[in-house]
Amino acid sequence: MSPGPTLPPLDSDGFLLDPEAWSEQVAQAFATREGITLEQRHIEILHALRRYFLQHGHSPAMRALVSLVRRELGEDKGRSVYLLTLFPGSPAKLAARIAGLPRPEHCL
Repeated sequence: MSPGPTLPPLDSDGFLLDPEAWSEQVAQAFATREGITLEQRHIEILHALRRYFLQHGHSPAMRALVSLVRRELGEDKGRSVYLLTLFPGSPAKLAARIAGLPRPEHCL
């Protein structure tokens, strides 16, 4: 499947080569490819992920993602089940891809 004209260059796993090339329009293109309709609740997590990346230099794995969301967005959103409803399958990996960040280490 072609990534389409709205996606900047990707690595072999489908992650952006340059995280600086990300925008909410790029996020929308990634989400569409994954069958996800982005809503504000997705966007707030994507922005939290990007802040985390800027501070730590890497994408968080699942446990760190849950902690991050809990700290920044509250106890009700900082749960694995909530993240799975937004980013099915592997939330840390899928959310990182849509946020334009590198694949988290230790994610399948």
